[in-house]
Amino acid sequence: MSMPTSRDVARLAGVSQTTVSYVLNGRGNVSDATRERVLGIAAEIGYRPNQAARSMRTRRSGRIAVIMGAGIESHMQLLAGASEVAQQAGYAAESHHIDGTPDDRGERVLDLAASGQYEGILTIAPVPDELAAPVGSDCVIVPAATFDAELHSMGPLADATLIGTFVETLAAAGHRTFVHIAGPDDYVSARARAAAYTEAVERLGLRSLGLIGGSWGAETGRRAILDLPAQDETIAVIAGNDDLAIGVLRGAAERGWSLPDDLVVTGWDNHEFGAYTTPAITTVAMDFREAGRRAMRRLVAALGHTTPPPEEQGLMRIVWRESTGELPTAG
Repeated sequence: MSMPTSRDVARLAGVSQTTVSYVLNGRGNVSDATRERVLGIAAEIGYRPNQAARSMRTRRSGRIAVIMGAGIESHMQLLAGASEVAQQAGYAAESHHIDGTPDDRGERVLDLAASGQYEGILTIAPVPDELAAPVGSDCVIVPAATFDAELHSMGPLADATLIGTFVETLAAAGHRTFVHIAGPDDYVSARARAAAYTEAVERLGLRSLGLIGGSWGAETGRRAILDLPAQDETIAVIAGNDDLAIGVLRGAAERGWSLPDDLVVTGWDNHEFGAYTTPAITTVAMDFREAGRRAMRRLVAALGHTTPPPEEQGLMRIVWRESTGELPTAG
């Protein structure tokens, strides 16, 4: 069976070969609908541009470097999403895991840019803000750091808007007493979630038992519940992550409290174990793979001197489960 060609993509997508070339090279003025159709057809029939031929014609390498930090699961999902978009656009993405400070990574990025091996470099790990390609280099550098110098989530991955949604939804279901078990204050995400909680309870005129905690571990959640004074009404616990939430379940069991009668609780991160606890934990799922896709779309657009497509949806969604009880308004 012969390999699919750009002519096949053009025929099946109902466009010219020039349009296919523009889409796959990330260049030209092509509508979002056409771009998506061409990329979908290319993926469906297994078409991949001939990188060696393109390099000979254009003197371009067709290669992109993705600068990563530690090899933890969320970073791997970001890399997978970024690589997916690069491949669809006809580029080969190569990851570079560089430890050290942002300045250390910045020096390595400049070395890679000057090497002539890469058309573009995407930095998911933090580098200096002023980083730019060296003079004489055709390489495009796009800083899209989603983690700070300590490799803690920042930017869109630290968005805490859904904490407010938790509070609003539980308040609409009749809950009036709340408490937030927070993560460590040196995390941007922990500070953002605490701020979103405070804003929501104050705006809605709810009773707050305060912000307690200060670490991400389950024991912190357990101790927080054991230290709470007895209440005459259900306490709505907004935990900073799923580990804290599972500690809440343990603390409630030790006090003889049941969910959702004495407590309801929400978590964050959508760890697999949360679907198998009793009750299963309501949480927030973060789409790290899509975050990687969006970062790579910025680089591909910069390489083609175009504007990246608008992002219509957020990177996070609530997974409603048993730990928040019956909520007619949740969806």
